[in-house]
Amino acid sequence: MKPDYRRPMYTALRRRMKEPRRFMQVITGPRQVGKTTLVRQLTEDIDLPVHFVSADEPLLRGREWLAQQWQTARLRAGNAPAVLVIDEVQKVQGWAETVKRFWDEDTHAGRDLKVILLGSAPLLLQQGLSESLAGRFETIHLPHWSYPEIHDAFGWSVDDFIYHGGYPGAAVLIGDFDRWLRYIRDSLIETTISRDVLLLTRVDKPALLRRLFDLACRYSGQILSYTKMLGQLQDAGNTTTLAHYLDLLHSAGMVSGLQKYAGETVRRRGSSPKLLVHNTALLSAQAGLSFEDARADHAHWGRLVESAIGAHLLSASATTNCDIFYWRDGRAEVDFIVTTPRRLIAIEVKSSRYSGTSSGMERFAKDFRPDRLLLVGAEGVPVEDFLRMPFDEWM
Repeated sequence: MKPDYRRPMYTALRRRMKEPRRFMQVITGPRQVGKTTLVRQLTEDIDLPVHFVSADEPLLRGREWLAQQWQTARLRAGNAPAVLVIDEVQKVQGWAETVKRFWDEDTHAGRDLKVILLGSAPLLLQQGLSESLAGRFETIHLPHWSYPEIHDAFGWSVDDFIYHGGYPGAAVLIGDFDRWLRYIRDSLIETTISRDVLLLTRVDKPALLRRLFDLACRYSGQILSYTKMLGQLQDAGNTTTLAHYLDLLHSAGMVSGLQKYAGETVRRRGSSPKLLVHNTALLSAQAGLSFEDARADHAHWGRLVESAIGAHLLSASATTNCDIFYWRDGRAEVDFIVTTPRRLIAIEVKSSRYSGTSSGMERFAKDFRPDRLLLVGAEGVPVEDFLRMPFDEWM
């Protein structure tokens, strides 16, 4: 990955490195989106001593290991500025308290040790940050690769992106469907679930969580009640468990359950969720259809297109001040509702020819008076144009 493909993040970090004051930078995001590569390129491009370590090992690292790495970075620094990078820091037991102790010691001693913490489990990172490190850090979230990034790096068409998603590590494999499929399932899906969710979070029913992930992929773009989910999953669990597991999968950057927009926050949480993958590679891999078969199946391709638009919006919500919902009232439905403190936007996605006005959009416009109505696909904004532009520009 070249810095040009994630230039805003690279530029922001490089600027911070040149500042005379020390800092603690936290970088979060799903697996395989380029966090480690970005920081390695940055540290190779600066004239400072760097100690780069990773806690991404089969056995969890302990506080003693973290203390050793911090002491090593101090020795490399001496009386000059230096950089300590800790990858997958959330896998160190008691990491937040240990980092706080050493950071505060360096503050009192006047050491100029700049610290970068990387993690692929944002929920676990956030727990440690809010409990122990308040006021000591800044956060950058690295989302899944966008269509412009994938297109510029690998020359993909928009259909390639809709089907294969935004995992740069899998890009060289798309000419061999079986290898690409194994990579997504084994190196991404299984690794994320087993090492970022099950290993570090209490999950009483791991088999249920795995089946829920598969269900969310198969029904991506569709609204499904928790009761129907339990019936599909054939489990004696409860809706609270499913909602919790969806939150865990959302935190890992895999799938989400969008809530219904109701204009009143108190009413949103109890709605049936609209399932949505964060990366369409997950949908394609779980469906098991080749690109040609997926493209020929109009219903399946329609779900892929809607999921690609939804994933684009989820990435926007992770890095900007907006929230994503859906809306439905009886048979009237709007695919996505985007809210900011001052704006309300309704988005309808159509992957095939379309004529007329959506009854859902008409009803929603009448009831909530949104600032903007967007039709993506068909006779509206071309899907490729929508995916090319950062969502805040549509706002």
